Amino acid sequence: MLHLMFSLPCVVVLVRWLLPLPLSRRTKLAGAVVLALASQYHLWSRFSSGSVFSPEFPKSLIILFNWAFGAMLLLAVFQLLLDVGALIVALVQRRRVPIAARLRGAIGVIAMLLAALGVMQAIKPPPLKDIQIIVKDLPREFDGYRMLHLTDMHISRLFDGAWTRKVVDDANALGSDLIVITGDLIDGNVAQREADVAALRDLRAPDGVWVIPGNHEYFFGHRAWMAYFAGLNMRPLDNSHTIIKRGTGQLVLAGVNDVTAPRTGATAPDLDAALRGAPAGVPVVLLDHQPRNARFSASRGVALQLSGHTHGGMIIGLDRVVARANNGFVSGRYVVGGMTLYLNNGTALWPGFALRLGVPAELTRITLRRQTP
Repeated sequence: MLHLMFSLPCVVVLVRWLLPLPLSRRTKLAGAVVLALASQYHLWSRFSSGSVFSPEFPKSLIILFNWAFGAMLLLAVFQLLLDVGALIVALVQRRRVPIAARLRGAIGVIAMLLAALGVMQAIKPPPLKDIQIIVKDLPREFDGYRMLHLTDMHISRLFDGAWTRKVVDDANALGSDLIVITGDLIDGNVAQREADVAALRDLRAPDGVWVIPGNHEYFFGHRAWMAYFAGLNMRPLDNSHTIIKRGTGQLVLAGVNDVTAPRTGATAPDLDAALRGAPAGVPVVLLDHQPRNARFSASRGVALQLSGHTHGGMIIGLDRVVARANNGFVSGRYVVGGMTLYLNNGTALWPGFALRLGVPAELTRITLRRQTP
């Protein structure tokens, strides 16, 4: 089903863009072959590793595939828009309106250029995003407390060891009090990614580095990965919490499993279990990979939820579709029943669709502030 869905843009481009162009039969055939190969990028990924989520090609080839697949997807959208525009004009003027070959060529060039820009934006190290969040009943000792939020790193052949080292160095240079990672750290199993994740061992913060799984951890052996992260001095939160102290002030940091966990036989997310035994009246910061259960979190008294998963929608316009699949949440700050949800655009994104247009990645430093009267 996934491969069929990703083939649809190819069909649109073949039928509505390539075939009407005034090109030789040989040129059209060559173009059709290239489009067919690009459309099956995720099938080739499965052949390379056994999973569509972990392409094990050389990095340069992954970049090329993402550019070609992205250009084809954008071109399909542009061609459909062009067809709709031509249809509207034809209905108004009551005559057939041909689409000039020059115009078809122009949207092809634009799609290829935008795809190249999108891949460049996707694979570069994430810029710093500084935000302040007011937390109700935050103890005075935590006013100005700095948390670094990483998510959706998708460490892989695309986001490799050198990329990880750069992110770790940038993260450590920020001098945060606490580092939290809300899942989807990897694409691949431990043997495939051991060298690429090695730099994570060097993440440093006075109150530690805390991690929860995302849905991708469950694709590649959740238990093995969480144990491996623990060996890298990263502390997993498995439907559990910890208490962070500053003098007499306290802050509860809780984490839940991903909503997809039961599909692999793993324990489902359980916020009640995660908060069991937490001191009453202490603000709760919750790590939950996906944002879809934010309203439930708010009903349980969570003050701040940090999530990822959506990658911010990746492309302006596509973000509206992604929001609909995530209970209306896609990027940035939301107030949900008195709780603040911060939805990170992602430190990176899935190498199966590595494009960003108007939706940048982020290295997110959150400063907590007390609510003023």
